[in-house]
Amino acid sequence: MVELKNVSVTYSSGVDALNNVSLRINDGDFAFVVGSSGAGKSTMIKLLLKEIDATSGSVMVNGYNLNKLRKKRIPEFRRTLGFVFQDFRLIPSMTVYENIAFVLRVIDAPTKHIKKRVPYVIDLVGLHDKMNSYPDELSGGEKQRVAIARALVNDPQLIIADEPTGNIDPELSYEIVELLKGINDQGTTILMVTHEHDLVRHFGGRIINITNGEIAYDNVIAGLAELPEELEAGLDEIDDLGGEFPMETMVGSFIDEEDLQQVDSAAEETVTAMEETAVEEPSVSNTEENMPLSLDDMTPEDIISAITEDKPEETAEDIREQAQAIIEEAEKKLAEVTAQQEAEAAHISEVLSEAAKAETAETAAETVSSVNDAVSTETAAEIAPAQAEKPAGKKHKKKKHKKFAGASGNNEGGADK
Repeated sequence: MVELKNVSVTYSSGVDALNNVSLRINDGDFAFVVGSSGAGKSTMIKLLLKEIDATSGSVMVNGYNLNKLRKKRIPEFRRTLGFVFQDFRLIPSMTVYENIAFVLRVIDAPTKHIKKRVPYVIDLVGLHDKMNSYPDELSGGEKQRVAIARALVNDPQLIIADEPTGNIDPELSYEIVELLKGINDQGTTILMVTHEHDLVRHFGGRIINITNGEIAYDNVIAGLAELPEELEAGLDEIDDLGGEFPMETMVGSFIDEEDLQQVDSAAEETVTAMEETAVEEPSVSNTEENMPLSLDDMTPEDIISAITEDKPEETAEDIREQAQAIIEEAEKKLAEVTAQQEAEAAHISEVLSEAAKAETAETAAETVSSVNDAVSTETAAEIAPAQAEKPAGKKHKKKKHKKFAGASGNNEGGADK
């Protein structure tokens, strides 16, 4: 198992070779790693071989934490790997048998085991009759088969193949990948770095595209070899129409920008030629229904649909999306109803509040009126006796005044007298 978590690699020159890469390859997987030169493929391989260390993040390979792996344990770790070089790297002075057996001798494998294991892997790669031949007596394809046998002889958990078809004839490239596929079927994990898009189109599988030090694409696609035979006529027809575009679509976004420009140019030329010779037909607007999917969005079902002009059956994902759309619409309506109910409740609350205020004011007015009435009655009751006594007092005083006045008059009269 290979797992990279948030891995970045920055060289001393300041170049960021990998930038926050996270990747997981499970046991038994077969994955193509593609990308243009300088994208970061070689840096990733060096990380997995413990030739360089990550600047940040963690790297796990076959159960080893490479961030913490001590130098003296690196050979032990590398024995769990097999590596296939682009330039073969066979020892010229050794035969095919000796080149393969050399790997086991280095790790002090028993002679009995070597004599049994080496012929087995030589047969596996189809070179039994070349067992005693030297490298300069072999073709390029045969040399690469020896390199694969050498990588396989120690029964590794993981084989990393770095451009294994780069130095052999194109027609032999398919044989090499077929061989690696066969080894993968036996349970060995294969990670193959390549720039040959034709191979990827043909075999399909998991494609990991590295662009500018980042994982730009990681998905499983259907290969041309897996398409039903009845679609071959459709493929031929597309090829006759300059059909690089549908083929390119099958490998998604890992196509180089240069390839895309060539495809666009070829498509434009084809359209122009067809327009010059075609009979006028009703125009079709570029609606959402008839617009082609972008390269990133195409699936194997979309490819088959484009070739056969039939729409693929509704998938579980489509049903989930439809259900999600219905749920979202229901939630939207529920939110609207809830908002309306809250507004109505707020209005009712406001009306009740106003009514309560009015009732309180009326009650207060009645209370004040009652208090005033009570106060007025009580005051009147207190004042009445006082008013009843007051006239008597005044009359008495007047009588006295008159009496004194009379007396005074009498005195004065007496004096006159």
